[in-house]
Amino acid sequence: MSLEWFDRVCGELQDYMESICEEYDEMGHITVDRAAKHPRIECFVEMEDDEREFFCTLFFDPHNEEFYIEEFDIDAEQTSRTLLPDIEDIIEAVHESFHDYLDEFEFVEEIDEAEEDDTVLLEEAGELIDDEDDYDEIVVDVEWTTPEVMAYTYMDEVEVSYQFGVIHDTGDGILRRVNRIKTEDNELLEDESNFIFSKEEAGTIIELIEDNMEALDGFDM
Repeated sequence: MSLEWFDRVCGELQDYMESICEEYDEMGHITVDRAAKHPRIECFVEMEDDEREFFCTLFFDPHNEEFYIEEFDIDAEQTSRTLLPDIEDIIEAVHESFHDYLDEFEFVEEIDEAEEDDTVLLEEAGELIDDEDDYDEIVVDVEWTTPEVMAYTYMDEVEVSYQFGVIHDTGDGILRRVNRIKTEDNELLEDESNFIFSKEEAGTIIELIEDNMEALDGFDM
């Protein structure tokens, strides 16, 4: 088993990426774990609070002397592996992952801007939320009328659950969705989102779902 190809890519990848992508040159970094059973190169963006957001991990199989990336395929409900036989494939995989991350990051920024617009509207209505802590207090002020209900789970790797509640201040309904994914490193990733709606909207939402259930594809267990 040899790490010669791994070490060569580690030494050249950053320079290659910086030369072909101006945005990566400004934001992209790599870190190397050579001591693992399958050594890896992790690509990340460093945030203002010095936290790292990883967007691509390249694994190296020392026995076959080849790089690969792994992704969880929700449709197939299993982890898939893509081999990267040469440096061009490696650069393309990192470059594509980087821009996928940027697109997602820009989408989050758009959501944040929309939330800022909502804050302005609340201010005009005399309900100004002074800061993020106050916003959290309003979200917490919910009467959860159901426990967290499991909607879907698979092999302790993927779990989706829902919880219904009523917001005290407005009387609106709130549907809380929690998505949990366990990584190969046994790390639990959790993503939470809330959907708020009025009593007048509830009937329409239910009707839309019922009328379109047959158009949905379920998971093949």
